[in-house]
Amino acid sequence: MPYAFLTGASGFIGRHVALQLLHRGWSVKALRRSTSTHPMMDPLDVEWQLGDLRNRDQVARAMEGCEVVFHVAADYRLWARKPVEMYESNVKGTVNVLQAAFDHRVERVIYTSSVGALGLTDDGSPADESTPVKLEDMVGHYKRSKFLAEREAERFVRMGLPIVLVHPSTPVGPGDHKPTPTGKILVDFLCGRMPAYLDTGMNFVDVRDVAEGHLLALEKGRVGEKYILGNRNMTLADLFRELHRISGVKVPTTRLPYGPVLAMAYLLQAVSTMTGHEPLVPLEGVRMARRRMYFDAGKAVRELGLPQTPLEKALRDAVDWFSENGYLCRPLPTDEAAPEKVPACGSR
Repeated sequence: MPYAFLTGASGFIGRHVALQLLHRGWSVKALRRSTSTHPMMDPLDVEWQLGDLRNRDQVARAMEGCEVVFHVAADYRLWARKPVEMYESNVKGTVNVLQAAFDHRVERVIYTSSVGALGLTDDGSPADESTPVKLEDMVGHYKRSKFLAEREAERFVRMGLPIVLVHPSTPVGPGDHKPTPTGKILVDFLCGRMPAYLDTGMNFVDVRDVAEGHLLALEKGRVGEKYILGNRNMTLADLFRELHRISGVKVPTTRLPYGPVLAMAYLLQAVSTMTGHEPLVPLEGVRMARRRMYFDAGKAVRELGLPQTPLEKALRDAVDWFSENGYLCRPLPTDEAAPEKVPACGSR
């Protein structure tokens, strides 16, 4: 069987990409650090390769014998005590993976960027792959690092490396074990820790559609092209209403004004800088919320055949997974489980 090299298999999107590859008959070599361990990694029938994205020699050795590369791994955080770590993983790590792919003369590279590295429209209408963007538009270290990494990918395309770029929007669904910043929003809502909200909006997509989009990009994507892997644009209030229909948890009714929340986020950021503890309200998340991050995935639907699973299913599966795996601090109103069987908040 042909071999695919995969980074990020221990993460939310990467694990689903691994499952898609295995389902389609690929053998998978998956890079992981020696410190990356989680029970969800065990069932994956992949050949784990120990190494660090920031070590070019380790990446090159791990990639030997592979025909295609999926570079999914990224340091995705809205706060970091040492932001340089994000640039080392997201920019330097990407260069190391692409250089190894170039040296090994692989047939195709699927590079996972982010809609965060794309531009937004001035009027809030859905942006696409061609919306103008510049570094100064990037809010926070995560977006800036992904923007710079994408410029490196474009440089390797010009060098002749056959790369297709995919840009997931905001994935939701089962298996968000860390969880991601979006998963934390879902868990906080389900635990009743979301008494108020900001007026913002995002594009959401089933994580399994994102994974399939990676394989479709391999099969049908055009070298050097970008594809938004997204689905439905929703306000945060609409998301909570949908979660209410699924879970029975009450929707927060207080919409917070942006200015005071931003001021509080700056204060919490200063405290976190001194203590080293993640702030309850990350400054970068608040700054991002100032604009609605709506996107149009039409190009991926037309050219790749990207599935558009109803978001209701993705959210229901996410709620069920969080509930069944002990992430919630209380039974849901629709949950028949006994209260004593539900672990305390933060047990994961």
